[in-house]
Amino acid sequence: MPRFLPDARMISRLRLVPLWLVELTRASLSGRRPAFAATSLELTRNVAVTLLLGARPVFWSRLIRTEPETLVGWGRRFSGRRVAAVENSAVQPLILEDGFLRSTQRRDFPVSFVFDDHGIYYDASSDSRLFRLIPSTLSDVETGRARAIIARWTALGLSKYNDAPAPDFPLDTDFVLVIDQVRGDLSIRYGAADEASFDKMLETALCDNPDSTVFVKIHPDGQSDPRKRHFSIDKLSRHPRIRVIEQNCHVPTLIKASRKVYTVTSQVGFEALIHGKSVHTFGTPFYAGWGLTEDALPPSDHRGSATLEQLVHAALLAYPRYVDPVAMQPCDAEHAIAHIGLQRHMRHGLPKRIAAVGFSRWKRPFIKAFLQGSDVTFTKPMQLDNGAAVVVWGSAPVPQGAEDAKILRVEDGFLRSSGLGADLVRPLSLVVDDLGIYYDATRPSRLEQILGTQVLDADQRARAAALRKKLIRLDVTKYNLGAATWDRPATDKPVLLVVGQVETDASIRLGSPDVTTNIALLERVRQANRDAYIVYKPHPDVIAGLRQRGMGEDASLKIADEVLTAPVLVSRLFSQVDAVHTMTSLMGFEALIRGVDVVCHGLPFYAGWGLTEDRLPCARRARQLSIDELVYGALISYPRYFHYEGNCFVEPETAVDHLAIWSKNGPTTRKWHRKLLRVGITAWLKLKGSKR
Repeated sequence: MPRFLPDARMISRLRLVPLWLVELTRASLSGRRPAFAATSLELTRNVAVTLLLGARPVFWSRLIRTEPETLVGWGRRFSGRRVAAVENSAVQPLILEDGFLRSTQRRDFPVSFVFDDHGIYYDASSDSRLFRLIPSTLSDVETGRARAIIARWTALGLSKYNDAPAPDFPLDTDFVLVIDQVRGDLSIRYGAADEASFDKMLETALCDNPDSTVFVKIHPDGQSDPRKRHFSIDKLSRHPRIRVIEQNCHVPTLIKASRKVYTVTSQVGFEALIHGKSVHTFGTPFYAGWGLTEDALPPSDHRGSATLEQLVHAALLAYPRYVDPVAMQPCDAEHAIAHIGLQRHMRHGLPKRIAAVGFSRWKRPFIKAFLQGSDVTFTKPMQLDNGAAVVVWGSAPVPQGAEDAKILRVEDGFLRSSGLGADLVRPLSLVVDDLGIYYDATRPSRLEQILGTQVLDADQRARAAALRKKLIRLDVTKYNLGAATWDRPATDKPVLLVVGQVETDASIRLGSPDVTTNIALLERVRQANRDAYIVYKPHPDVIAGLRQRGMGEDASLKIADEVLTAPVLVSRLFSQVDAVHTMTSLMGFEALIRGVDVVCHGLPFYAGWGLTEDRLPCARRARQLSIDELVYGALISYPRYFHYEGNCFVEPETAVDHLAIWSKNGPTTRKWHRKLLRVGITAWLKLKGSKR
């Protein structure tokens, strides 16, 4: 390779020339054939396609002719037809299409594609690879895997796209479901159907079900454009037994409630089969003609019989390829299904309309990200929208005028970032609480309810244990600031760690009614443990100068034997102390995870469950928990974790992996303009404090 040719990624960043042209130049200079060429410029830029192919396609056209090993095009569009028209036995054709599980929203990164070297699945006249896969004999392992996919797909309520909300109308009537499609969709023409097929479908649904309501689901693309529909909504609305569904609602909810599903070639028919419904087809989609559907058209000659497990294994396991949009690498179907299921669960677990009150401009972008799926409006109390839920930060008072609204309280999660929140580092996790907030011990919170009622199965217990061990192994905490080492003193005395907090923090005001200052905590621990070696650790915000010291905290060294002024690695600290004393600090929870005895002088969320030595009782917390039950509730069930680069929610295990990587690079800090802002705020706070 000539040395003068710059790195392709560098050229791409500088936007000098397209990457496909760089790859083509490299191939030409090296004298080799490109592995892949695409007849569409869009495919040369598609990151997911590159990841799944294992190489970036170069561009192929009549003007830029090259002889790749494989020529790639899209479906039966122009680019795909150009691939089929190439007559060169040395070039392998490959047709791409979106997989049957594509993404949450249409604009999201796709999680699957199908790659077909003999046609494409919606072309009934082709020799698609899918048609050869469906009747394949399955092993017991493959059959079991297909059944597991069916169970998971139905439990999560998945579809090709998964952003639409559930229907906002009752589904308690007896009905059959008729599916409209976009007029001119290629799957109609290549599925041996036409516009008349839709009239025949509706007529058959009405005749076959004289005592049932017929729900006609309009395709989302046809809701605002009548030209894309096969039915006249006005005409349908005049029929006494037809109900038109114009809203963009999630189809699996309709499938589950229906008795039968009628379709021409829509993928909805395949999804209905997965849900165990009777499916009637009026074209020749890939799932018709195998003995699983009632078909208006005769089956193609090359189809036979297949079980549902064979169909599902072929269409969701053997035929597509999947990519993880967070790790940006190929993955299996189960991982992709879990990812999309998580997105849907998080996006539709909150009220549809939310008014956010009292959030700074810095917080608004990540608040909107964590609440995506809801229509979030940042507003002032006097401008609250009637009917919308109201979200506030932490323990902020209920805004005026929102007394009758549903209140959601948002706070940092327990695995937050690599860097301080006071340093304006955005969080990787947040909690959204509709009952209270976890550090307010004066009333119940959603976390308290979870811990008090959640019953885990064996798999969930194993997951919590694995997560706990990962936290210990990777030395991950809330802020991941530790870098300094610390050695236990050469003494026979018990070594006790006393954890300082920001005294203005709401967790002290609402969770520690007895001991309210750091110096009072130190004095209490010293009085009860006169022969102990006491190590005092101030709060990281105080050490960093982002928060003021507590009242009388300067005298801490007169009470403690040692004061830690540098951020110490948690593994070094917890492994060398005998117990941790705290008011409500999260470090008590982090110590419990690592098997350290914890004494609570307040009522943090982890106290009262039989895991800590508690100085205060809490009558609401009467249940005895294991450490893994606490971990599951606090780190898996309660928080939300968000991946900003992928614009998607992630599981806590993924968040821990990212925090571990970031912490190795050192804590994230502010940019210069944010540092200047913080200096101004700190100076103002000091001035305000001196006037008291």
